[in-house]
Amino acid sequence: MDAETTVRSLEAALTRAFAPVHLEIEDDSARHAGHAGAAGGGGHFNVKLVSAAFEGHSLLEQHRMVNAVLKDLLGGEIHALGLHTVPASQWARGGREE
Repeated sequence: MDAETTVRSLEAALTRAFAPVHLEIEDDSARHAGHAGAAGGGGHFNVKLVSAAFEGHSLLEQHRMVNAVLKDLLGGEIHALGLHTVPASQWARGGREE
């Protein structure tokens, strides 16, 4: 699966699972060219995800929720995943950073 297809898969899975208020997916693979993990074909991605589903959950729980949804892509199409998750209420108050 190429990086563009992986981004579309990420977007579809995260949208289905979290109905995000805001979603950004960055393919950061080019910055890791030559890295041992990149040689296996897995990409490096950064995700910023804002969702009401994160309300009342710790940051660790939020990341576990995302990892559970993406489990079929992790270790294959995705070698490394940077997550920035924010509850929707915090985003709405202008508290864009946790």
